[in-house]
Amino acid sequence: MPRPNAAQLAYGSCTVIFSTLAMLLLSQTSSGVGITVIALAALALGLLVAVTVPLPRSASATTRSAGRRSAPVGRPTASLRSAAPAESVHEPANR
Repeated sequence: MPRPNAAQLAYGSCTVIFSTLAMLLLSQTSSGVGITVIALAALALGLLVAVTVPLPRSASATTRSAGRRSAPVGRPTASLRSAAPAESVHEPANR
């Protein structure tokens, strides 16, 4: 497993701190067991956040993936003129 970069460490640390504070304030626990459970849950959450932060791509990987992209699937987009609703013009009949 590669070593975490600075962004991953920062996101994980902030998650641990803020989630610990939030859970302690919301649960209003004062027992040692409750505080330990909350601290372990916050550490697990921080680890999950740090691991899931996407790593920056290298320049060669970006150009390789850009070359492989295909056209988007779906209906082609219409131009602005054809996408505008047609105005109905009612002219009086001169018969």
